[in-house]
Amino acid sequence: MSPDLVRFAYLVAASLFVFGLKGLSHPRTAVRGNRLSALGMFIAIVVTLIDQQIVRFEFIVAGIVLGGAIGAIWALKVPMTAMPQFVGLCNGFGGGASVLVAGAAYVEAALRSADTISMQFGIATMASGLIGGVTFWGSLIAFGKLQGIVSEKAVRFTGDHVLKGLFLLAALAAGVLVILQPENTLYFWIMVAIASVLGILLVVPIGGADMPVVIALLNSYSGMAAAATGFVLSNNVLIISGSLVGASGFILTSIMCKAMNRSLANVMFAGVGGDSGGDDAGPADDLYEGKVKSTTAEEVAMVLDSARRVVFVPGYGMAVAQAQHAVRDLANKLEADGIEVEFAIHPVAGRMPGHMNVLLAEADVPYDRLKEMDEANTGFEQTDVTIVIGANDVVNPLARDAADTPLTGMPILNVDKSRTVVVIKRSLSPGFAGIPNPLFAADNCLMLFADGKDAVQELTAAVNEI
Repeated sequence: MSPDLVRFAYLVAASLFVFGLKGLSHPRTAVRGNRLSALGMFIAIVVTLIDQQIVRFEFIVAGIVLGGAIGAIWALKVPMTAMPQFVGLCNGFGGGASVLVAGAAYVEAALRSADTISMQFGIATMASGLIGGVTFWGSLIAFGKLQGIVSEKAVRFTGDHVLKGLFLLAALAAGVLVILQPENTLYFWIMVAIASVLGILLVVPIGGADMPVVIALLNSYSGMAAAATGFVLSNNVLIISGSLVGASGFILTSIMCKAMNRSLANVMFAGVGGDSGGDDAGPADDLYEGKVKSTTAEEVAMVLDSARRVVFVPGYGMAVAQAQHAVRDLANKLEADGIEVEFAIHPVAGRMPGHMNVLLAEADVPYDRLKEMDEANTGFEQTDVTIVIGANDVVNPLARDAADTPLTGMPILNVDKSRTVVVIKRSLSPGFAGIPNPLFAADNCLMLFADGKDAVQELTAAVNEI
């Protein structure tokens, strides 16, 4: 294949990546954007296989078959509730692949002739190994936290910042040796090992409350590692695709940090989610005792009977209960009765960016019913009933009103300003931040203690009987 044809094919693939990424920016065009990106990747893979001198194609085919089988099984078996940790795991695989590919290219070049290794090649190899090692092991820890294998709390110890700084300096020092002494390939693997420990140390101190931001940041890291590997291989389409992933992931991280009122440094090093909060949070028993009003589906149905505007606020509890279809059925029933229905979506509800949007889209909830936080907050004072399904931290007034809690300063959905708030939750247990929620004890709040799906189905049946 001629070089001009290869470059043209890579240009087409890169263009499809850009248009695909643009499509992914809105739920209406997300499926089309995903298909465009997949088509671009298919073109890039086919052209690369034809253009490059592949020693044994049977290994490539075997890898495609094995990887495709594993991917198909995961796609069928992984539930939507586990999608956040699955995304985190995929980020880690991207970083690990970058390490292995860059390492193989580096070893091959060193064995062939270390004197011919350029400075650019050495720097790119160092960047790929360092970022890829951090990404792989950091993603595994994020996966473990979300899956419950590793404690969701922020694990801190005296001198942890100093230790992380020392490991970073050690990794950089090993990286310099990779550049200056390319004939000794052992330095590369030493650097990767140090970077792996650094990745663990960077994510372990982060609590569950900040996991959505961590997932977005690790996604950015995997893109940067891929771009660095592109420079190692002198492959333009890998450089472009990696840069797109890295840049978009970093932008998403910035958006998520803003939504949580965090700086990037705060997310990476402050260990939010590990404590129970400051004095302003107060003991849960003192906060709730004698104030929590338990209700039934029949009582809530009577409240809804006189409502003219109802807002649903979904959270991770809805995902765990797989209640999105039941919520859609209730919303359709209320709309059929002439009630205005909307869904208020907090950007960090759930365990990954857009988690609630994905679940509601799966249930065919119309996109125009989903309102982002800023728009939703303008309407709560005119809302008759707000139904909170499994959300906690994103509706906790302490984030707005208290001075010293893990949530302080984080923008929330102001559901407490509604005339009536119905919270569907199994218990009074705290959210990821580990602090009580005064909303549950508010005068205008009713607590419907039950599994999310069962409660919504019982509520729908009660509404139908009125």
